[in-house]
Amino acid sequence: MDLATLLGLLIGLGGLIGGFLLEGGTIGMLWQVTAFVIVLGGTIGATMISFSMDEFRKLPYFFRSLFVQQKVDYVSVLETLVETADKARREGLLSLESQLSTIEDKFLARGLQLVIDGTDPELTRNMLEMEIEAYEADEEVGSNIFMAAGGFSPTMGIIGTVMGLVHVLSNIQEPDKLGGAIAVAFIATLYGVAFANVLWIPFGSKIRLNTEKDVLLMEMILEGILSIQAGENPRVIREKLMTFLPPDTREELVLEERAQLGM
Repeated sequence: MDLATLLGLLIGLGGLIGGFLLEGGTIGMLWQVTAFVIVLGGTIGATMISFSMDEFRKLPYFFRSLFVQQKVDYVSVLETLVETADKARREGLLSLESQLSTIEDKFLARGLQLVIDGTDPELTRNMLEMEIEAYEADEEVGSNIFMAAGGFSPTMGIIGTVMGLVHVLSNIQEPDKLGGAIAVAFIATLYGVAFANVLWIPFGSKIRLNTEKDVLLMEMILEGILSIQAGENPRVIREKLMTFLPPDTREELVLEERAQLGM
């Protein structure tokens, strides 16, 4: 479970509802089925129009990625690449064949297979870069879907409010009921803005951030594979790949290395 997503939702929704209750409101005042249907239904419909069905079918996968944390272990992959480089330097590239079954990262395993097969370095780079671009494009669909929903939602809220006000004005002969009816009408605007800024836009941003982390890891793997294929010194490869690490991770690794050396 991605704790940041769960806590963010609890704090965001809790803050909005809690603040309303502190002002003397009640939960019942915030719940309007008609406004909910207008805003959510309108947002989903407009978003579906903006994308193909094949893209929209991926929505369950994107929702799952928001709540299931998949930690990007840069250090573990870096160590694997350095160990692989050392093995290839001592025993040759063909010796890596026996190691493929133990590698969990599919992108790393595919890259090493290309190296073992004797693929031209430039072709290896092109093929792996195309794979990175394809992955990035696939993940960007999820971010774009939620960002589009975040754009449509406030507008649907306004539409819902206008529809509610039309209903209010059609019953203007009962002025004692106007205040409550107008308040109900504006619930649609509340839903539209709240859904956009607490759910859809943050969801899109989270998917984009996760994709950037995965792409950074894949780029590090690409550089490592090409260095292995070129027969570079494992120490040089290690220093080169450390530049891909996030600053805090790189600093922890440097401190750990110094501790091992007794510095």
